[in-house]
Amino acid sequence: MPKTLPLDPTQLRQAGWLEAPRLPLNQYRPDPPAELARYGAPTLRRVYRDMLYIRGFETMLDAFKTQGVYQGLAYSHKGPAHLSIGQEAAAVGLCLPLEPEDFVFGSHRSHGEILAKGFGAIAKLGEAELASMLETYQEGRILRVVERFAHPSLQERALDYLLYGLLAEIFGRDTGFNRGMGGSMHAFFPPFGILPNNAIVGGSANIAVGAALYKRIVRQLGVCVASIGDAALGCGPTWEALTFASMDQYRTLWPADLGGAPPVLFNFMNNFYGMGGQTLGETMGFGVLARVGLGVNPQALHAERVDGFNPLAVAEAVARKKALLLQGQGPALLDTLTYRYSGHSPSDASSYRDKSEIEAWQAQDALRHYANYLLEQNLMTQDEQAAWQQEVQERLRRIAAWATSDEVSPRLPPGSEQIARWMFSRKPGPAQAGSPWVQKPLSETRYSVLQSKHRAGLDEAGNPLPKLKCLTYAEALTEALFEAFYTDPSLIAYGEENRDWGGAFGVYRGLTEALPYPRLFNAPISEAAIVGTAVGYALSGGRVVVELMYCDFMGRAGDEIFNQMAKWQAMSGGVLQMPLVLRVSVGSKYGAQHSQDWSSLVAHIPGLQVMYPATPYDAKGMLTLALQGSDPVVFFESQRLYGEPELVVPGGVPLGPYRVPLGQPAIRRPGEDITLISLGPALYRALEAAKRLQQYGVEAEVMDLRFLNPLDYTPLVESVRKTGRALLVSEACERGSFLHTVASNLSQLAFDDLDGPIVVLGARNWITPPAELEDLFFPSADWIVDAVHERILPLPGHQPRTAQATQEILERNRLGV
Repeated sequence: MPKTLPLDPTQLRQAGWLEAPRLPLNQYRPDPPAELARYGAPTLRRVYRDMLYIRGFETMLDAFKTQGVYQGLAYSHKGPAHLSIGQEAAAVGLCLPLEPEDFVFGSHRSHGEILAKGFGAIAKLGEAELASMLETYQEGRILRVVERFAHPSLQERALDYLLYGLLAEIFGRDTGFNRGMGGSMHAFFPPFGILPNNAIVGGSANIAVGAALYKRIVRQLGVCVASIGDAALGCGPTWEALTFASMDQYRTLWPADLGGAPPVLFNFMNNFYGMGGQTLGETMGFGVLARVGLGVNPQALHAERVDGFNPLAVAEAVARKKALLLQGQGPALLDTLTYRYSGHSPSDASSYRDKSEIEAWQAQDALRHYANYLLEQNLMTQDEQAAWQQEVQERLRRIAAWATSDEVSPRLPPGSEQIARWMFSRKPGPAQAGSPWVQKPLSETRYSVLQSKHRAGLDEAGNPLPKLKCLTYAEALTEALFEAFYTDPSLIAYGEENRDWGGAFGVYRGLTEALPYPRLFNAPISEAAIVGTAVGYALSGGRVVVELMYCDFMGRAGDEIFNQMAKWQAMSGGVLQMPLVLRVSVGSKYGAQHSQDWSSLVAHIPGLQVMYPATPYDAKGMLTLALQGSDPVVFFESQRLYGEPELVVPGGVPLGPYRVPLGQPAIRRPGEDITLISLGPALYRALEAAKRLQQYGVEAEVMDLRFLNPLDYTPLVESVRKTGRALLVSEACERGSFLHTVASNLSQLAFDDLDGPIVVLGARNWITPPAELEDLFFPSADWIVDAVHERILPLPGHQPRTAQATQEILERNRLGV
């Protein structure tokens, strides 16, 4: 904790009462003359046109899904379509005060926000900028389609572009916004400030906070809106996003000239249902959603309920919230009252609500009421209204014909490997102009002390050097971080206990004195928010390294790691990059909930690079590699190794920056008779076992995987072909271990050269026991030698000390342990 914020017990123990602020509910009062003066007639008319297009677009999708035909055009849409019919005013009102540089992150039901934000951007962008956006995005792929059919006017062409790009994306076409990879629930278009829409309920909350953090730290214009549903308040990550965005340190510890809290607005599209669960009266207990702001900060998140059936009421509220956010006084919360007439999806018959309820809300239809408003104020004639309605129908029919045509809008061809190329960008990370923001020269930091240490743990004769004078595994990581922070201006780091304490395991020691608060800070104990905000920061253009104190805590950030961090590069069709490094320590000594190796879980998820260094040389070189790339990396570190010097790599740890080749395993000991392949700290057990095997005349080659994904199998295959035998060992539980994947691949790639089965050793399939019993749990050199003897190559005169015979495999699996 920071020493500059002392906690005074005499003040904190005083008796008193806490007064809560009053929250406004539907306080907007229509004032036609004032509204006309504020917006002007063209904008007020455009509001109606935008609502018409959203209603027409959603109605078109409903027709395709439920009837297979729209205006005589037959098409079977196989994918989902979560419709927002009835919510048009809320979407248009939300986007009316926003500029193109403002970001909107939506939900699975956000076609309306996509269109409304796009309509607003088209109206506000200059012609040259607009034309450039359409021409350069996706190498002009979408524009080439639209130019074949569209109106010559740039504005009209842009409208066709927006509608077509979204519909083609929903239909999985290569000419969609995201090359068909996002589909209905994940579509987005960054040039207009339309950022990823999220299929996970509440998934955009953390990401929007991270994007707002990026805007604040790099002083980028605009605010960020998380447009999510009322049911999202039942999700823990949503609450974590609210608290992360509300941290006091933005005002108490961060430089005042940075501007205060990240500019994020949590806009809850409150349609009173989460799928079929009714949030009001059934699945939630807040009564009025805006009430939740009272529990987050003294400003109650500036929360209010706004009538989402009046687009001008929503626009006025958003404009006020935006002004607060730009002044650094956020975050803010809007409870935007709305209602969906359609079911959760077209397959939902709405059996959980009475028809009379739907009819009562339809009687309040915003489209009809707003049309009457324009007619009454002589801002629209009935003939103009009819003409607009016809225009919408004709344009949507034309665009639907383009988007459903295999000739005009092809999909990726059968057998295409394009998706594989989108999984990773494999480019240098984001480059940002300017000098890194630091508090002192590198030469005056702890980095210079580390550089003076012995770079290896052994002298030239092979004798141990004093550990305190040697660079350790943890300090090698520290060096990589220093070098990255003093090179990349966009890099920030945060997590639990990162600042002042120096990180739970000392990796950040010395960085507190070197870096200002926005570049290194303590996060709440909110693992989902830590990873989710990092996703938002990275996809906005920054580089971020965040830490979860223990590998086991990844479970609390499962969605953010597996669904967000891993997938947005591919779902964007190659538009986004994700320069995010997630550091996690693999523990020991702390028992079942703090000592698990979950590397296999992470390696199973497509879209993640996974690294696990076992030596100080690799710790520095691999972290440098991760921090210079543009792809998401889960970086495992063993707590067993933090205090160890370099004992394996000749020459020790180099002084300057260097990178370990991506995906390349390393030979740690040459041999001819058997290949021992290790992952993580099991390397040292393998090296010990190799020395023991020498007593039996067996020369073992020891290989360190270092990487789980990507992984180049060529050196492994070459070794196994040479030795004819292989044993793999790691400290992850044996069942489901990543090493089984390696063994399976090697058995196919080197089958003809094998002289015996490939054996996998791992920790026992138990909960991790306390420190005093860990010898029963983790693989040892004895396990390795005994397994070689029992399963691969009988060792003359060897007497097994542990149970490694093949019958143990049968028995343990029969018992599930």
